[in-house]
Amino acid sequence: MSKANSQQESKNFLNPFSKISIPRQLVLLLILIFMWIIMAILSPRFLSVANLSSIGISIATIAILAIGQTFVILTAGIDLSVGNVLGFVGVVTALSMTRGLGFIGGILAGIVVGTLCGFTNGIVVGKGKIPPFIATLGMMGIVRGIALIISGGFPIIVPFEAFSFLGTGKILKIPVPVIVTLFLFLAGFYTLKHTQIGRKTYAIGSNEEASRLSGINVSWQKIFVYSLSGFTASIAGLVETARLFSAYPTAGSGYELDSIAAVVIGGTSFFGGEGNILQTFIGALIISTLRNGCNLLGISPFIQQVLIGVIIIGAVYVDRIKSNLTP
Repeated sequence: MSKANSQQESKNFLNPFSKISIPRQLVLLLILIFMWIIMAILSPRFLSVANLSSIGISIATIAILAIGQTFVILTAGIDLSVGNVLGFVGVVTALSMTRGLGFIGGILAGIVVGTLCGFTNGIVVGKGKIPPFIATLGMMGIVRGIALIISGGFPIIVPFEAFSFLGTGKILKIPVPVIVTLFLFLAGFYTLKHTQIGRKTYAIGSNEEASRLSGINVSWQKIFVYSLSGFTASIAGLVETARLFSAYPTAGSGYELDSIAAVVIGGTSFFGGEGNILQTFIGALIISTLRNGCNLLGISPFIQQVLIGVIIIGAVYVDRIKSNLTP
């Protein structure tokens, strides 16, 4: 028996379902449905209209962050700064509104600074060749420090009542945060599926050197995906600030973990080049369902963090096994 045949038989033994093709989206949907059934059994309040609406609103922030995170991870990168950028954007938005920039000016200021944070990450990673983990970890500390400095460490009340519509309003009985989230996911799905930007993103994650040799400007593509991550973090920051009707300099702490979890649970490879935005959306739903169910059951937020961490490690481990079993 040849060595190649021996290796193939070994893979088939380790992965007895290798010949069975089950769409990843279907598996994730079944997991989500199973979770909903279990939560409904454990807590009668889970399927109430009020609670389902709460899940829809709570998923918005993490799901929006996960859109940009998906693009970044598809290039085999990571953005640890999104949570703190969210809080920083909220502080800049509220301060801008109170300092005379007005309603629209405050919103634009928040979007600009959030996107600039992402752009800076992209420059450091793409042009400076600094590992994404280090670059975004540094940005994580920088923006949190600046937010605390300019706010004095205190929450800032938003001066325009109309701003709360972005976080708590409804259009045709659908919460505005849900509408914003769905719109951004559709835009992200189209970009990855039908544009050169999407194809280049996948190519870099699959083989960066081959992408460079084929003429793709890898540095500028990375700058784009990190800028996009900063942009989605700024939108998430606006939604979160509008929902709370105040800006907290420490807001968003730990959100980077949830956004990464949504992406890897959704099946986007942590090693780049594989995944899609639809699976990320289902992953975000799974994370929100887990958190909501744990809250209804009175499970400590600290234990929830442990569960999310275990899920991330498990998802990456499965991804590694799958990569090793691929012929």
